[in-house]
Amino acid sequence: MIRKNPSGHLPVIAESAYVDKTAILCGKVIVQDNVFIGPYAVIRADEVDASGDMQPIVIGANSNIQDGVVIHSKSGAAVTIGSHTSIAHRSIIHGPCQVGDRVFIGFNSVLFNCTVGDGCVVRHNAVVDGCDLPPGFHVTSTQRIGPKTDLDSLPRVSVSAAEFSEDVARTNIDLVRGYKALQNEF
Repeated sequence: MIRKNPSGHLPVIAESAYVDKTAILCGKVIVQDNVFIGPYAVIRADEVDASGDMQPIVIGANSNIQDGVVIHSKSGAAVTIGSHTSIAHRSIIHGPCQVGDRVFIGFNSVLFNCTVGDGCVVRHNAVVDGCDLPPGFHVTSTQRIGPKTDLDSLPRVSVSAAEFSEDVARTNIDLVRGYKALQNEF
């Protein structure tokens, strides 16, 4: 479902993107080329800052927002998801937040008030809150990363983890094509 927000903004969705009919996109949302947005995802840009303005939520080209993901932002802050990035099932991305290119965010993970650099892997049920994660870092499952976390203690993304991330992104680009081909069959 595509909706206006109370400020009158309507999502802008590239023709090549696929948005499942059960997903909700509301307000100042920009969806770029070949993006997959899965069932029951909610992407909502509707809060304003103190001056009545808001930044958009941008989903970069060739990225995927999987089933049940929620993306929202506090007080009109920007949320940017880079290109070739995977946000896995039931994750929450709450702005202000910037996620780089070729990032994998695992099932049920939570990102808030943070930056996740290019090529990072954040595994399942992890939390990144109030900090900047440089490119190429690996957050293990159930780990919590915050402003007091010693980033030197985090591992770097392995070749196998990077390959897994790339495979997920490729698979979802194929799903965009497949589901777009089926759209008129139902």
